Amino acid sequence: MPAKQRTLTTGDVRFDDPAGEREDRRSSPPSYEIATYPADFTLEVLAAKWKSEELFIPPFQRGFVWSQVQASKLIESFLVGLPVPSIFLYTERANERSMVVDGQQRLRSIFYFFEGYFGEPNRQGKRTLFQLKGLSEESPYYNTTWEELENNNPPAALRLKNSVLRAFVIRQLNPNDDTSVFHIFERLNTGGTLLHNQEVRNAVCGGPFNDMLHRLNDDPAWRAILGKATPDTRMRDIELILRFIALYHTVDKYEKPMKDFMSRYMRTHSDAAPDLIAQYEEEFLTTTKIVAENLGAKPFHLFSGFNSSAYDSVFCAVAKHRSSTDTAGLNDLWDSLRRLEGFLSLVRSGTTDVDQVKGRLTLADTHLFP
Repeated sequence: MPAKQRTLTTGDVRFDDPAGEREDRRSSPPSYEIATYPADFTLEVLAAKWKSEELFIPPFQRGFVWSQVQASKLIESFLVGLPVPSIFLYTERANERSMVVDGQQRLRSIFYFFEGYFGEPNRQGKRTLFQLKGLSEESPYYNTTWEELENNNPPAALRLKNSVLRAFVIRQLNPNDDTSVFHIFERLNTGGTLLHNQEVRNAVCGGPFNDMLHRLNDDPAWRAILGKATPDTRMRDIELILRFIALYHTVDKYEKPMKDFMSRYMRTHSDAAPDLIAQYEEEFLTTTKIVAENLGAKPFHLFSGFNSSAYDSVFCAVAKHRSSTDTAGLNDLWDSLRRLEGFLSLVRSGTTDVDQVKGRLTLADTHLFP
């Protein structure tokens, strides 16, 4: 019989967090061969690159949060010749486009001022006129718009267009996978709060694969397995879906650390074709349905919280045999597996070591589907 159903709660998922998992999340980046060089772009050139989409901000980065006063003071800094902090751009080797890794608030402020409107349109499609607010009333640029600056003070308008913003351009030379961008983004965008690994992937890997992960995360059966009705604020539930897909398809290529293994998989599949996306969805949803129907809610809360290693072991095994119509004894087999000391040792410590990962996936497969 399936495990007893439990009421879903709100809030973040509570995880078992073995030392190995914590160490893996904090692991240092591997060795990269990276070229970093400064480049001075005029604001007019940056705006042109933005319009042509040669320069882009990943779609899932934090939204524009500056106030009009903050943005206005940045524009004034250029007009009066004050220094402005540099930005960081990452050059994608596949298409030579420049991803904004750090500096989107500054860049958007510049682009919005040239457009004449502050921020994006509201729900009614209306935009706020961008006037230079918060400046001294004695400033010649007080409450000025870009159009007014062009018409009434052409030298100042030209000076603004020709102002230079220094960028540090980063290009990964080796290995040929662009994975250093995850570590670069993490180091430059943490501020006072360390971003979780999936938040970083979410910021730099927009596309069909990322969209799919967010859709799958809302599946009711999946929420029941997690025991939480609402998505995790740090995206660790979404990361679990990525973890399953990456291990299920490429466990034979698994290398520690787990976080870089998942990042490589997401990076190389971010623009997956529709048929592959459909395959991923079928694999996950079918597996989730079987687990929820046979093991009940919160089956992977083995100790103090959700155990990621028990989850990936069972999910990979069930996915492999998901076409089987005989799952009547699955709950009893899982109940015996979860009490097996050999299995418990594989999901308690060293959980991201290569031998541990492959060992627990093999044990779950042979035990649940003898």
